[in-house]
Amino acid sequence: MEIKFDKVSFSYLAGTPLQVDALKEVSTTIESNKINALVGPSGSGKSTMIELINGLILPTKGIVHVGNHRLRNNIRIVNSNQLRFEIGVVFQNPEEQFFCNTVKKEIEFGMKYFGYKVDKIEERIESALKMVGLDNSFLNRNPFKLSGGEKRRVAIASVLAFNPEVIILDEPTNGLDITSKEMLIKLIKLLKTKYKKTIIVVSHDVDTLYKFVDNVIILSNGKILAEGNKFDVFSDVKYLTDNGVKVPRIVEFIHKVKEKTGKNLGKIDDVNDLIKEIYQNV
Repeated sequence: MEIKFDKVSFSYLAGTPLQVDALKEVSTTIESNKINALVGPSGSGKSTMIELINGLILPTKGIVHVGNHRLRNNIRIVNSNQLRFEIGVVFQNPEEQFFCNTVKKEIEFGMKYFGYKVDKIEERIESALKMVGLDNSFLNRNPFKLSGGEKRRVAIASVLAFNPEVIILDEPTNGLDITSKEMLIKLIKLLKTKYKKTIIVVSHDVDTLYKFVDNVIILSNGKILAEGNKFDVFSDVKYLTDNGVKVPRIVEFIHKVKEKTGKNLGKIDDVNDLIKEIYQNV
């Protein structure tokens, strides 16, 4: 599902002395069946974009196109449940979206809310758990007592169970160890390649993002600072650093090698590939 922002602005407390302009005439496209990253400092507009996509708020100006939905100011969303059925959100802190005392009930919750037939629920629960690399032994466990990585995967399974077209992950690697991060990256890639999902990842962790995303939108003060393919966006190291944007360390290294030796190591997002390239060419 493609998502387009057409000259979208949003202001909190609009028309009051306390008005805060969170987005300022943003126009961009979030591509279907791609892993898209939203990057920027706190207050840059990332969370506002996510809330607009999910229909939690409506634009002050402009239009947000979410598939066949058109979200604009002062026009009621005709079928907000359908929109939220198509957009699955995994929050930064998974326990904040848990309601139940077992993993099974937690995954059931969304499907029951969206009216799935009872005879399909059991099958979907097991399928969703399998997709995130968990087995049936987790069904009766308390989600609040799982490890950080397991909580994240249960939260993703709860979303996958009702099969949304778009999955939004808010700071998905926050608090995870290296092993859990790598498992999560594999899962996100699988959701794109095998299950054809459109993925939106919001994160400050640019080093991890750079390993697996396709496209990047960098926000600053409610405006788009840069956007496009990740290799192109992060290639202008000086522009980004001058604007206070953190650049992935692998990009910084490649940039320094080119400055000192004149050799361009190319578009590399994996450390092992970088080591091979250095061995062969530097």
